[in-house]
Amino acid sequence: MNVIFMGTADFSANVLEKLNSEFKVSAVVTGLDKPSGRGNSVIFSAVKNKALELGLPLLQYEKVSRDGLEDIKSLNPDVIVTAAFGQILSDEFLAIPTIGTLNVHASLLPKYRGSSPIQTAIINDEKETGVTIMRTVREVDAGDILLAKSIAIGNMTAGELFDKLSVLGGDAICEALRLIESGKAVFKKQDASKATFCKFFTRADGLIDFNKSARELDCFMRGVTPWPSAFSQINGQTIKFFKMTPVDGKIDGYKNGEIIAADLKSGLIVKCADSLLKVDEIQAQNSKRMATVEYLKGHKFEVGSVFGE
Repeated sequence: MNVIFMGTADFSANVLEKLNSEFKVSAVVTGLDKPSGRGNSVIFSAVKNKALELGLPLLQYEKVSRDGLEDIKSLNPDVIVTAAFGQILSDEFLAIPTIGTLNVHASLLPKYRGSSPIQTAIINDEKETGVTIMRTVREVDAGDILLAKSIAIGNMTAGELFDKLSVLGGDAICEALRLIESGKAVFKKQDASKATFCKFFTRADGLIDFNKSARELDCFMRGVTPWPSAFSQINGQTIKFFKMTPVDGKIDGYKNGEIIAADLKSGLIVKCADSLLKVDEIQAQNSKRMATVEYLKGHKFEVGSVFGE
């Protein structure tokens, strides 16, 4: 089976490695290199780095449907596999592979179509998620499903769940291709009435809302870790939050987000909608992530100050 792989991010790089261990990947497609940081140094995508590591032929396009159409046709692929690729594919492009284009999507479709299924599942306090192998069509994540595999979320952060699902995604796409080779593949239509959608996350989406409950805030922090990270402002500086634990104490008379205590004995205590929270790990502006008690040894928070005001 002649397979072309297309992807960009770390998730797709892990899928590529597993796929290449079982099937012939004749070419890898990713986007153009982009400048990053203050020095505008060129950063390779995770998929480009993985393709170079594996010694696989590499093709790069701003828009593969526009710029790479003839190149891909000349490779005569049986299947094109995509994972976190980030480009819309034209009908003409989707018609190239003889078997079709399969996408590795990090949710249990039709739930969480879109670009942030892992983060959104955690933020919404889902108990499980997974990966779905589906046929790619022009409508986002709406193609017929070949197979799906689930995993319990537990207390994982988005970063931890990304890693787990990328491994599961690699296993799933290999299983899917084996089903196709054996003639046992059965595709089922999605129930569009059950479809839910998730948005593209930006840095601003990490802004924390202390009007939420302790459970909601725990899910939110895990869902936006490691990026964009949960954050708030106080006294002109940005503070990132990574872990908070509910503690007993009176909440009446305090504002949501108000600092109730900030000392080495009590730690940093902040009120949310339904409880007090002890902030266990933070990252101050121009500093590194650390235990809050370590930060308090050299810095102060004013009791009565309110995060977000």
